Amino acid sequence: MSRSTLPPTPSQTVGPFYGYALPFPGGGDVAPAGHLDAVTVHGYVYDGAGLPVPDALLEFWQPAPDGSRDGAVGSIRRDPVTGGYLGRNGTDFTGFARVATDADGHYALRTLPPGGVPYLSVIVFARGLLHHLHTRVYLPELTDTAAEPLLASLEPGRRDTLLATPERAGVHRFDVRLQYDGVHEETVFLAFE
Repeated sequence: MSRSTLPPTPSQTVGPFYGYALPFPGGGDVAPAGHLDAVTVHGYVYDGAGLPVPDALLEFWQPAPDGSRDGAVGSIRRDPVTGGYLGRNGTDFTGFARVATDADGHYALRTLPPGGVPYLSVIVFARGLLHHLHTRVYLPELTDTAAEPLLASLEPGRRDTLLATPERAGVHRFDVRLQYDGVHEETVFLAFE
């Protein structure tokens, strides 16, 4: 067979393979069980057509309320006998969460307010992304938009894509928009080089 008669190889996108091994039960439960200062951040991940992304994965990183960045070990504890997921111990703050979106593109995180900074760091993994995206969720009650250098450098419409919206006491909404959909601004994403 000559080379000229071979059909071209079809192009393929990366993933999504996140649901297989990366998410773990309780991945969004960073705050110790029953903690009085716990806050919930939830929302949706949307694509460029304004449709929810049902198979995205979000990682959250943050300092503890006292500003320490050590975090307790044990975010993903394994059973030493079976190798299965044992779970968080329910009492320690780890500063790390890994949350998959559900079939409707929704995610939820239960954490404590960060100390020393007014935001949670977020890494977004989703189908069609060859590189993960970095962004931040600013909690309004902790944030002075004029004093925070990143927020002060942005136009108001762009700045708003980084601010969580309070829904009720202890609950905030933060949607991630992977592209401008004709109505809503794309979430501000950060470059690290």
